[in-house]
Amino acid sequence: MAFTNLVPQLTLAYNGFLSLIPPFFQTFFNLFFLALLIFLYATFVWKLHIFISKKNILSLDLNRYNTAEHPAIAKIVAIALYFLEYIIILPFLIFFWFSIFGIFLTIFTDLEVGTILVISTVIVAAIRITSYSNEVIAKEVAKLLPLNLLAISLLVPGFFEFERILNNINQIPGFFSKIAYYLGFIIILEIILRLFDFIFSIFGLEGEEITKKKRSEN
Repeated sequence: MAFTNLVPQLTLAYNGFLSLIPPFFQTFFNLFFLALLIFLYATFVWKLHIFISKKNILSLDLNRYNTAEHPAIAKIVAIALYFLEYIIILPFLIFFWFSIFGIFLTIFTDLEVGTILVISTVIVAAIRITSYSNEVIAKEVAKLLPLNLLAISLLVPGFFEFERILNNINQIPGFFSKIAYYLGFIIILEIILRLFDFIFSIFGLEGEEITKKKRSEN
């Protein structure tokens, strides 16, 4: 509720500030604010598209902390550490990328929160699935899809209205109130992908990129 009340107050304060300066500078501040948002979004996509498109995002190697000497205990500890690293920590890192991406979409577009959640989830899911097959393609998907969505948003009438941006920011609490179901989907998807990757590795049916790497090493 406090967040909801803050947006009208910010709009009022910003409009009051603009009324005190010449029209030219009003336009300047509006354009600068939007340019700053686009800069942050583009930087976010560029910095993190490699992160989200990697099959093995983490390099923690928690198994090095496995000091158990008994073979059976060592295997149990290894499984527990693997579960911690790839089934618990990894999905939440992916969820972080998903959340920031969704927040930017909420700000830039006038879509309903439910629609934004679906778009964000589908894009992240597509990137993760592709990363298990070919990381090069996954990187392109992680980079191009978000940037194309930004380009489409720029063509929406009223995009450069500051008040519209603030009203969209007002929708962010609704984004997080509905996010649990989509977080569950991402976690389950990552578990399924890891399971299939484990099965494929047993039978030597690995992704094209991984196979090429192994051939080059031999």
